[in-house]
Amino acid sequence: MKYIELKLLCQLLRNSRTSDRELARLIGVSQPTITRTRSKLEQQGVIEYGGVPNLGKLGFEILAFTFAKEKSESERDVKVPNNKNFINNHPNLIFVSTGRSSFSDNIAVSVHKNYSDYARYMQEIRESWARNMTISDSFIISLTTDNILRTITFRYLADCLEKEIPSNKGISTANR
Repeated sequence: MKYIELKLLCQLLRNSRTSDRELARLIGVSQPTITRTRSKLEQQGVIEYGGVPNLGKLGFEILAFTFAKEKSESERDVKVPNNKNFINNHPNLIFVSTGRSSFSDNIAVSVHKNYSDYARYMQEIRESWARNMTISDSFIISLTTDNILRTITFRYLADCLEKEIPSNKGISTANR
């Protein structure tokens, strides 16, 4: 990414509601440059907008990480459809992906109003995924009683990215 693109991305991570005029002032370029750059990053899918809510204030008591391991090819039930239907029918699933660890190759991150809601979800996931996956572990966070040291936000990522941005000294405006 170019210097201006990275600077803009960092500012938007801190506050996506900042006006193009204010972004131009903060970065030191013209407002039309910001507008063009923002549009380009949106079209490329680098920037997507959405709020990051305080889950506890929305009434969710539990944030759960569920880890699963796919069964071997010989153990799988090929008649069972993939898990996309389950995922689509559970909007409380906020992230689902494959990955790698010593005990799992899938993760699901979900939010729940209370423990009963979480227990019902775990029963449904076990029934739905049992023919092709084994639930290997869960990690449950109480959003009301556990000591949350940093909430879910991407503001901190801006600080990380900014450390990697080379100084704009000597960079011509054509490269900015």
